[in-house]
Amino acid sequence: MSGNKSALPFTLLWSAVTLLGAGAIGGIALHRGETINSMWLLVAAVCVYALGYRFYSAFIAAKVLMLDGSRATPAERFNDGQDFMPTHKWVVFGHHFAAIAGPGPLIGPTLAAQFGYLPGTLWILIGAVLGGCVQDFVTLFFSIRRDGRSLGQMAKDELGVIGGSAAMLGVMMIMIILIAVLGLVVVNAMKHSPWATATVAATIPIAVLMGLYLHQLRPGRVLETSLIGVSLLILSVIGGGWLDASPDLRGWFDFDAKQLAVMVIVYGFAAAVLPVWLLLAPRDYLSTFMKLGTISALAFSIILLRPELKMPALTQFIDGSGPIFGGKLFPFVFITIACGAISGFHALISSGTTPKLLANETDARFIGYGAMMMESFVAIMAMIAATVLEPGVYFAINSPAGIVGKEAAVAAATISGWGFPVSAEQMQQLAQTMGETSLFARTGGAPSLAVGMASLFSRVFGQDLLAVWYHFAIMFEALFILTTLDAGTRVARFMLQDMLGNFSPGLGKTGSYPGILLSSAAVVCGWGYFLYMGTIDPLGGINSLWPLFGIANQMLAAIALCVATTILVKTGKLKYVWVTAVPLSWLILVTSCAAWEKLFASDLRIGFLAHAADLSDKLARGLLADEQLSNASRLIFNDYLNAGLTALFLLIIWLLLADTLRVIYCVLSGKNFPQSSETPHIPSRLVEDWVRD
Repeated sequence: MSGNKSALPFTLLWSAVTLLGAGAIGGIALHRGETINSMWLLVAAVCVYALGYRFYSAFIAAKVLMLDGSRATPAERFNDGQDFMPTHKWVVFGHHFAAIAGPGPLIGPTLAAQFGYLPGTLWILIGAVLGGCVQDFVTLFFSIRRDGRSLGQMAKDELGVIGGSAAMLGVMMIMIILIAVLGLVVVNAMKHSPWATATVAATIPIAVLMGLYLHQLRPGRVLETSLIGVSLLILSVIGGGWLDASPDLRGWFDFDAKQLAVMVIVYGFAAAVLPVWLLLAPRDYLSTFMKLGTISALAFSIILLRPELKMPALTQFIDGSGPIFGGKLFPFVFITIACGAISGFHALISSGTTPKLLANETDARFIGYGAMMMESFVAIMAMIAATVLEPGVYFAINSPAGIVGKEAAVAAATISGWGFPVSAEQMQQLAQTMGETSLFARTGGAPSLAVGMASLFSRVFGQDLLAVWYHFAIMFEALFILTTLDAGTRVARFMLQDMLGNFSPGLGKTGSYPGILLSSAAVVCGWGYFLYMGTIDPLGGINSLWPLFGIANQMLAAIALCVATTILVKTGKLKYVWVTAVPLSWLILVTSCAAWEKLFASDLRIGFLAHAADLSDKLARGLLADEQLSNASRLIFNDYLNAGLTALFLLIIWLLLADTLRVIYCVLSGKNFPQSSETPHIPSRLVEDWVRD
């Protein structure tokens, strides 16, 4: 009886959480009134995440993966004080979250809000618990069991040369697209905004100063360095406003998109070749404070204010006619929110630095499943911040001039005609209060998210500082994005050097400067091309590049789940293979449908080939205006290049799926197959009982 009594409070507690979560989700799904309170979304998220972590992740840890705390991890066995080093789980959690929490959970939900708040919210909640968290968790675990190997290497070991080579090529190409889109988001946030440009630019010398201070001037003084860095960041926001108000100085930081793209490209190259302690590490460290602090402040503001969502649950744009990007609700909402629900980029981190730091295998659940859950919560808050704006304002900021018109009055009339009232005067007043000259056609999601965040922060921390909060939010988003951009460039450089090392051993050495310069230049030129092309796209670049980014990122997640599914079958876990096979099947369906539409859709705003053919026809018939004529050839070539990449990604994922099914068939039928590369069990000396003995 005592056992039943002790279990009763537990049962009642989780029953209450289940009922509360079900009620909140039901309220979100069924509500069709004028507005809905944002607390419904927060309550639903907290309940779903609590249930997912407590029960589903525990099931995977105990039954599917069977975590073993007595087993020595790679961090213990290969401890070299540099790459491999046993680290406290909270420190590893912070590192892992900072590494995976790029712009995706901020920008994806913001862009997907054109469909309404409901589809994106449901996908974030369900996709994270059943897909994203599972992918991060199992990838981290399998890498730990394989000496901390990378995703590409695990694919080669478990699937063989064909599948492994396809995975490595896919990962490399996907990284190029991912970095290009991140750069485009930053560029669109800073163009013709001296305040934002000056503030973001100031973070580079601040990071260099922190690196020099910590490693040369005052070695080991982490607290001093942190205080200096955070203080200078705050001053850079205030100083940017002062500079913007100066007629003589603001012109120094007023650049168009193409000029900013070149600057971002130069920065990316510098971040890839400079010593990691001088720029990359201090910037990442600095951004961690900004991420955690700003996210906490945003959550506090939402809870305190409980704002109403102004965006309807569903908009008329679910039919594919959306102004921000073309495409129907299915499949495009699932690739637009590429990180808040599931992200293939996370698999690179889960099989990169993180498995080399875990001191105990059982920590994989907390770090792999838990950190992704926190990122998903960030995506929910981003959805709230975007949808508390008036819909007319939201669409005015995010819709490209090629869709709504270049003149403010024309754009406002077009958007109002959709049923979302907004006026040119209203947008001008908003721009002035935010310290900008204009907020029309600032595609990319970052500016509208910054407006939403600033409106919440100003109501809590000071209404008179609205412009400061807006540019603080822009800096916060830019730090999020540039952290992933510079780290991604460096990771891509390592990957390329590994490939080049097969042909020339000297180029494969990470300490060889000729190899560093050559591989860095190749990587930066790759993503720099797509970034620059995005700046001359009349539809803002995001219309074509963000869906391509989403497809690529979700296909990378499918690669990780292919490897995980294969390993489960090889290790005798066939009855649990649905844990990875279900999200894998969904991703294959979604990405294949999205890729097919991007290739062959007749809608000019969706199909790459249709747009190229239309532009070629107009060019041949002399129907293009002078400003279109100069870029027409580039845009046509870019369409065909995007189509080629989409086809390549589609081919790679289906080739990998076929190879996965081949290996599984061989395992089940008793034929020859690549044996599991899992390392033998070695007892840990870090376990307390072992130490006592």
